[in-house]
Amino acid sequence: MPSKPDGPTALRRSLGLWDLILYGVIVIQPTAPMPVYGVMTQRAQGHAVTTVLIAMVAMLFTAISYGRMARAYPSAGSAFTYVGRELHPGLGYVTGWSMAMDYMMNPILCTILCSKYAMNFLPEIPYGVWVVCFAALLTGLNLFAVRTSSRINAALAAVMGFVIVVFLAAAARYVLHLPYGGVASFTRPFYDPNTFSLRAVLGGTSLAVLTYIGFDGISTLSEEVENPKRNILYATVLVCLIIGIVASVEVYAAQLVWPGFHFPDVDTAYVYIAGRAGGPWLFALVNLTLLVATIGSGMASQLGAARLLYGMGRGNALPKAFFASIEPKRQIPRNNVLFLGAVALGGACVLSFERSAELLNFGALLAFMGVNAAAFTRYYWREERKLWTNMVTPVLGFLVCLLLWLSLSRPAKIVGVCWMIVGITYGAIRTHGFKADLVTFDVPEEVTQVPSP
Repeated sequence: MPSKPDGPTALRRSLGLWDLILYGVIVIQPTAPMPVYGVMTQRAQGHAVTTVLIAMVAMLFTAISYGRMARAYPSAGSAFTYVGRELHPGLGYVTGWSMAMDYMMNPILCTILCSKYAMNFLPEIPYGVWVVCFAALLTGLNLFAVRTSSRINAALAAVMGFVIVVFLAAAARYVLHLPYGGVASFTRPFYDPNTFSLRAVLGGTSLAVLTYIGFDGISTLSEEVENPKRNILYATVLVCLIIGIVASVEVYAAQLVWPGFHFPDVDTAYVYIAGRAGGPWLFALVNLTLLVATIGSGMASQLGAARLLYGMGRGNALPKAFFASIEPKRQIPRNNVLFLGAVALGGACVLSFERSAELLNFGALLAFMGVNAAAFTRYYWREERKLWTNMVTPVLGFLVCLLLWLSLSRPAKIVGVCWMIVGITYGAIRTHGFKADLVTFDVPEEVTQVPSP
């Protein structure tokens, strides 16, 4: 009889580079720029392609920093951990609190989008009714521990890819039948002298960052990856590059079909563009695809936030009796799921899609700046051999993210700063001036997880 191996069982390192890339594309979704297209284009006064490309540059620098930090902490994969260990536990706490804002806003964002897409099919039903329905649906699916397998997620990504190809074909056919407007009609999506404003473009770029949110999730697979020190970095960068190229093509085609930046409904603008390019059938197809994709994202984001609250409750950062409770039958943080369902319901009734997206990016950009600062500290400041490449990449990533963070609207910055003040005050009281052990913002792995489609 064979003897049992000594020591704890480890995760099998079976994921290669392309497995990671596929995972990253599925998490971010090939249709990522479509939901944010309308508000992004309006803010940038028509320069949507430019905003997506600038955001890609910022995310590429940050992706390099994430990949390099994953080498140093292969089992953590958290901006909170990177900043707290490399810079200061207090700064790690600030980064973690900004991450919490990111997590909390995602279910609100998905509830708003689902409601808007549903209204395109049944406009006679009021928006508020749809908000209640989808907040209840997403909460109910998580309460019953409905999970989507990796095969289903891959199939959904393939369907999204097919829909994108269909849209691009319809857009090309539509544009080719338009009167020729000269070279300017094809370059205007990148630069229109009549409407260009650097401030407007940067404002649009601060929203375009939403297209790439999720690439940092690749680092959480470090323990299951072949050669993680190499593949995590390469996959993170390549996913940002692939998403950036695909998003740029989608956005460019949309701008050629609909050159202006005023839409019947700015939150679902891409659906109306699809309708202009292919007619009612393409309108319905794209709308249904985005609705299904957003339901999947809403499930994942709500449970991800519930897991974060569970970790904070378990660490006594929040009332443990409520937030650290696990429902024994389905092994889910039921109280947190219900709490976040109520938050999504209230937030979707009060906030617009644009403001929700900005608040999500407020937290994400702060975390990205923290990771870039951590990478600079570890690989340049503390190294005896000062390589200029170890300095330039994180510094540029930090500065571009800072510029985009400053380009968020004033109301978003006011709300975001208030959130940070509350969190920092709470942390200072909780830790006696940040002298005691800090609250943890690492998401526990042992709670049931629903992956994004």
